[in-house]
Amino acid sequence: MKQSEIFRRLHHAPPILRLPNCWDPASARIFEVAGFPAVATSSGAVANALGTQDGDCLDVSTHLAAIARITAVVSIPVSVDFESGYASDTAKLSRNITRLAATGAAGYNLEDSRVKGELYSIEEQTERIAAAKAAAPALFLNARTDTYLSEIGEPASRLERTKERLTAYLAAGADGIFVPGIADEATITDIARTFRKKPLNVLAGPATPPVADLEAFGVSRVTLGSWPMRRTMSVLREIARELQRDGSFGFMREPMIPYDEMNALFTR
Repeated sequence: MKQSEIFRRLHHAPPILRLPNCWDPASARIFEVAGFPAVATSSGAVANALGTQDGDCLDVSTHLAAIARITAVVSIPVSVDFESGYASDTAKLSRNITRLAATGAAGYNLEDSRVKGELYSIEEQTERIAAAKAAAPALFLNARTDTYLSEIGEPASRLERTKERLTAYLAAGADGIFVPGIADEATITDIARTFRKKPLNVLAGPATPPVADLEAFGVSRVTLGSWPMRRTMSVLREIARELQRDGSFGFMREPMIPYDEMNALFTR
């Protein structure tokens, strides 16, 4: 069975899909060995690891090469946070999605942000989704709207405007929906019930309810964004500070993955 088909099925049967976000082959393998049935990437984490800022700043060829390295070392499906597709016009977007499919990815997120704080119109984004889906029909297209994350418009009408966008995106061919920035039970439950036949992805944060509660609310998939990478980098920052400040090696303590075990992650 193709990775894209395996990935699609993971969204339509309990339990909720816990989809951790990696940024390179090593982090992807760590999640695979831990037992996750699939892994996602984080655009922010991948961009930062490659020396650029998040927000469509990464060269698309560099991004695709990084994804190919990840899919080459894992045997589970990989979903890619592909930002807004690195293209404003549908022709270029289609070419980029075709190239993404060639990396071995099983699915991807497609944002509706033109730039931070500014969204494509519903008409523009539905055209983009339709073009992307046509370019790689097998890939799971997770349509993301940033109405909540970027706090677009008046709060009183935000939920209805979000559902209007999601309805249009699904009609255009999206396989799932993603609304980063929602964390309260009422909003999550409302969106999940409205689109109960389509998988809803929630981005976890400090205020997000536990996974068991999200599943009860009707959520099909939960992701972590750049949190794992930034948490890992915070440990590296403490190592740097200790060595620079104290000249000591206290960071060389348990828990630490042994050399042989780390090396064995890439013995296929």
